[in-house]
Amino acid sequence: MDFTSILFYVFATVLVLASLRVITAPNPVQAALFLVLAFFQAGGIWMLLKAEFLSIVLVLVYVGAVMVLFLFVVMMLDINIVKMREGFWGYLPMAGLVGGVIVLEMASVLWRSFGLNAVTSPEAASMIGTTKALGLLIYTKYIYAFEIAAAVLLVAIIAAVALTLRKRKDIKYFDPADAVRVKRNDRLRIVKMAAVNNRPAETKEAP
Repeated sequence: MDFTSILFYVFATVLVLASLRVITAPNPVQAALFLVLAFFQAGGIWMLLKAEFLSIVLVLVYVGAVMVLFLFVVMMLDINIVKMREGFWGYLPMAGLVGGVIVLEMASVLWRSFGLNAVTSPEAASMIGTTKALGLLIYTKYIYAFEIAAAVLLVAIIAAVALTLRKRKDIKYFDPADAVRVKRNDRLRIVKMAAVNNRPAETKEAP
């Protein structure tokens, strides 16, 4: 067994364990951190497969941007963990069914890709994962899917901002429109008062 195979098994083992902790961790912040670890391991596996562009994009985009935003949203939402986990086992059969369907679909796609459309030429294999090949595919064949994904991410960002701006009792919130419409007389009132002299009377000096 060469060193590359050892690295692959190490990355794969840590990836599987981190993925399990993502769905079993009781704290959502810990689950997000385990997801970051899983992304790093997947990036390492892609680097071993000579897909350098995909590996770098996974680390920079998902770990550096998406997961940081997700951590901020989780921390600002103040999620009630006990209430969120109520009825967890009731949804387990449906979750298992959905997970099984996804696994079967992925297995069928991989089986068809490796069985019928396997790459045989070294020139074609060297183009997998390169920036030029991915750019040509994204902006020609998959341009509509790329634009739909961008719109979905924009909607997700707007939803995250809307969720964090809800009214809570423990924060100070004001309407910016009310602050713009405020007048001078609403904040300042001039009161006229008579002058008052509180200085004590000067005592006469003894002769």
